[in-house]
Amino acid sequence: MGDKANAHPGAAGRATAADRPASVRNVVLVGHSGSGKTTLVEALALTAGAVNRAGRVEDGGTISDYDEIEHRQQRSVQLSLVPLDWDGYKINLLDTPGYADFVGELRAGLRAADAALFVVSAAQEPDAIGGATRAVWDECAAVGMPRAIVVTHLETARAGYEQLTAVLAELFGGDDPDAVLPLYLPQYGEPGPDGHTPTTGLVGLLTRKIYDYSGGQREETPPDPEQEPFIEEARNRLIEGIIAESEDESLMDRYLGGEDIDVKTLVDDLEKAVARGTFHPVLAAAPAADGARQGLGTVELLELITRGFPTPLEAECPQVTSPQGAARPRPACDPDGPLVAEVVKTSSDPYVGRISLVRVFSGTLRPDETVHVSGHGPAERGHEPPELHEADERVGALSVPFGKQQRPLPRVIAGDLACVAKLGRAGTGDTLSAKDDPLLMEPWQMPDPLLPLAVRAHSKADEDKLSHGLNRLVAEDPAMRLEQNPDTRQVVLWCLGEAHADVALERLRTRYGVEVDVIPHQVALRETFGGAASGRGRHVKQSGGHGQYAICEIDVEPLPPGSGIEFVDKVVGGAVPRQFIPSVEKGVRAQAARGVTAGYPLVDIRVTLRDGKAHSVDSSDAAFQTAGALALREAAAETPIHLLEPVAEIRVLVSDEYVGPVMSDLSGRRGRVVGTEQSAGSRTLVRAEVPEIEIGRYAVDLRSISHGTGRFSRAYARHEAMPQQVAERLRQESNGGA
Repeated sequence: MGDKANAHPGAAGRATAADRPASVRNVVLVGHSGSGKTTLVEALALTAGAVNRAGRVEDGGTISDYDEIEHRQQRSVQLSLVPLDWDGYKINLLDTPGYADFVGELRAGLRAADAALFVVSAAQEPDAIGGATRAVWDECAAVGMPRAIVVTHLETARAGYEQLTAVLAELFGGDDPDAVLPLYLPQYGEPGPDGHTPTTGLVGLLTRKIYDYSGGQREETPPDPEQEPFIEEARNRLIEGIIAESEDESLMDRYLGGEDIDVKTLVDDLEKAVARGTFHPVLAAAPAADGARQGLGTVELLELITRGFPTPLEAECPQVTSPQGAARPRPACDPDGPLVAEVVKTSSDPYVGRISLVRVFSGTLRPDETVHVSGHGPAERGHEPPELHEADERVGALSVPFGKQQRPLPRVIAGDLACVAKLGRAGTGDTLSAKDDPLLMEPWQMPDPLLPLAVRAHSKADEDKLSHGLNRLVAEDPAMRLEQNPDTRQVVLWCLGEAHADVALERLRTRYGVEVDVIPHQVALRETFGGAASGRGRHVKQSGGHGQYAICEIDVEPLPPGSGIEFVDKVVGGAVPRQFIPSVEKGVRAQAARGVTAGYPLVDIRVTLRDGKAHSVDSSDAAFQTAGALALREAAAETPIHLLEPVAEIRVLVSDEYVGPVMSDLSGRRGRVVGTEQSAGSRTLVRAEVPEIEIGRYAVDLRSISHGTGRFSRAYARHEAMPQQVAERLRQESNGGA
């Protein structure tokens, strides 16, 4: 964007405490898995002087301190902060996972940032871009995040840069393809012996200069006269795209009239359009060659970040309320204002303990001060059990990560990010505010975890630690949901996908020392009577001493779905003494809760007590409870018992090309499609009702069917009778398991 050919910070690129919000840039790197985000972060850190060679910090640690899961899987699974300094600015780079299972980490990064670098790999075929890549773009658009696009892997490009940018414009430009245009074009060298043509530099379209990286350091050279017509054509289109977004309506007339618009005016308008999110410039980048200090395009990216991306002062702070829900003024990004900060990520360090990554939106956070922690609670994020937490907590040390080390900070001002140690009662998404003026920030929307993982402790020792480990796990990652199912008595950890579940199990083992066994997830089934029936419960025992005597006769009839259990007393003449009628009801309800055939709760019946017998000495509460249970079991033997299964109403949003396979798959799951609606972006919303027992792994299967483009939501609709052949199979499995 500018003319700083060899600009280099004077402080070796080490991030220090920011002195004012205008000097901070919070940038999140987003993109599909494998697009090269982490490599790009390392290249930017190398160019800024934060590392002495690719991937190595100056004191020997690694630039990205991911846990062992990531090293084994060769992919990022969590949000990572890499701060650096460039030309007097502090840049907080937030590297996010690109895999769909970790979209919760992506949304946390979007919450903490003010602009995004959307990373696209040139190694994939242009017509293959879409699906998962488009899903990430939509995540950014949903929160109005300003974006620039960075093309990586130019050395393995399968198509020309110009072709790729045209595809990106079509995909992401919406109704205006000129809202996505390149700021720079690649400069190519001579083909090598293997026929590969290297990318040696970039052509600055606004400045009409060549930025040559072939020597390992950015050098400015004039363009070759033969290139000038090609440069002018691309430059004119870029200028027209920028002017179209300008707030100066006279600018287009002046340009069309032949006036040469100065570069400063164009850059100013470009910056405003990027900040508004109406223009998305395309840049190219590549890591530095061996021995080189600067990677191709990294200086241009750092200039765009510092000069073209919005400051925290320009970003609107989230709305706040009191912890009780009373409206409060929206905070401003002012270091002298009231403290409003948010925990955007929580992790555990084996030596330091809990570390919270915090974005300060207003005020100044200082170590050793006492702050108020307000949390929306697991209930508002779909967790169980509900728990709205509030507490005063003392802030530990403030620091910025530098590889595996934490460098101390004296304070953190509004607009900046830092790590806070030992906030033991603050979880991800919690608000930090002044203890005498507590506030609560509106939560960011978390994805709904739809893959159930039923677990149980591996041993008695693990059982004692299981609850603590699971609660810590969901406090760190709100994209997980913990459920204690009262019907199946299972502990269920709901995850976003298989990789998310694998990470959860690994963290339970390595961080909290809890070994668990994964068991089949059970769906809460029910039973009901298929017709009217009668039963007689006789409990008569005499074995010396006090005997037991109770006889009751009942009629049972089915009720409409959702009726529960209704108990009616029609005893006449005192055949069953009044004090024992509640005992019969208690026994009936206890047996109904246990089930009568396969062990599932019995529902939607009316039980009428019509007769019975009692003994003046041997009848008791316990005897009539037993008789009531026996009567219900005898009645169940006289009529078919229907197994009821929960049916979910699901909404699947999928690209038009996959609507057929999705509907066919739903049909194979005993689903009923109840409607389809056309949605924006060549997508269709499919609404269907599907038995929950058939969609336990639908989060994984849909991703495969739709090539990563499909999403779905689910909601309980009702219980309904299960087909006889399916019910019989489940009964056999249940009896076999017993």
